[in-house]
Amino acid sequence: MKLQRSGYIAGIALTATLALTGCGSDNDPATSAGDTSAAAANCAAGSLTAQGSTAQKNAMDEWIKAYQAQCSGAQINYQGTGSGAGIEAFIGGTADFAGSDSALKEDEQPKANAKCAGGEALNLPMVIGPIAVVYNVDGVDDLQLDAPTLAKIYSGKITKWNDAAIAAQNTGAKLPDTAIQAVHRSGESGTTDNFTKYLSKSAEADWTYSNAKAWKAPGGVAATGSDGVAAKVKSTAGTIAYVELSFAENSDLKMAKIKNGAGEYTALTGESAGKTIAGAKITGTGNNLSMSIDYNTTEAGAYPIVLVTYEIACSKGSPKAKEIQGFLKYTSSTGGQQALADLGYAPLPETIRSKVETAVASIS
Repeated sequence: MKLQRSGYIAGIALTATLALTGCGSDNDPATSAGDTSAAAANCAAGSLTAQGSTAQKNAMDEWIKAYQAQCSGAQINYQGTGSGAGIEAFIGGTADFAGSDSALKEDEQPKANAKCAGGEALNLPMVIGPIAVVYNVDGVDDLQLDAPTLAKIYSGKITKWNDAAIAAQNTGAKLPDTAIQAVHRSGESGTTDNFTKYLSKSAEADWTYSNAKAWKAPGGVAATGSDGVAAKVKSTAGTIAYVELSFAENSDLKMAKIKNGAGEYTALTGESAGKTIAGAKITGTGNNLSMSIDYNTTEAGAYPIVLVTYEIACSKGSPKAKEIQGFLKYTSSTGGQQALADLGYAPLPETIRSKVETAVASIS
């Protein structure tokens, strides 16, 4: 059940017109290098080392390829080690910037700020990635699930595919009497943080584990990185997992329709994800652009499980400030964002993109 590109591009157009409130190894990237003229316009020679979110790895690979092709002397190494590892590397001084599927936590922000020589560590939303609920069940092609059922599956309360709660939402489906293997990320992951945040806000009575980068619920099967999760579902019957859209598409996995706050079972498309993104709020101040997503959105036709991937970078004080600014100017440019359209990501709505561009321009 592969996402149709026309729908995805329609969703991108939608998000661009709607205002927001408030002010491992991975799969190969696409072959297109995006808008190389945008890359050339922001060139800064020098090397950068970064790591973190696997959710944005395909986007980062595409950006790096385009930027390095146009910028003589630029060398960028980004490793998809997971959001938690990326933030640790930034705080530890071994990463010039980090990728994270969640903004810095309250206890992480001061530690990150301490690495910025009088500046602060900025949360810069750079990639919007819908989270797909993927599954491998023979003969079931249009699975529908609500948040309470997902919470019960992942907390071990629902263990069979033909459970009454699943059957009630999937009339006519031939659900097998087989065990469910619920796959989650190993290690610390911003994708896990966002997925469990969705469960904690949309299924409060059934999910008692709050949200965190590290998986807290008992049971289930762990897999390393987004590519590892996708590979596990692809190869193992009876599995269900959460993974970013680009990985679901690249592995040609079936994706469930998810019930939103308006009571609709919604397929993951660009338009449906865009409707949820349009209701997000910027919660940070100044150039620190952390965001809050309404996972219980009642917007008709909205797909509720969406994450925002951030780049964590110093506002000032980094010895690599010029190189960081040059690269992030490209990724936050219109051309850089447009390069994501065919990779399973949603480019930033213009109201957010322009704020990120301004924040990046302030790096010194």
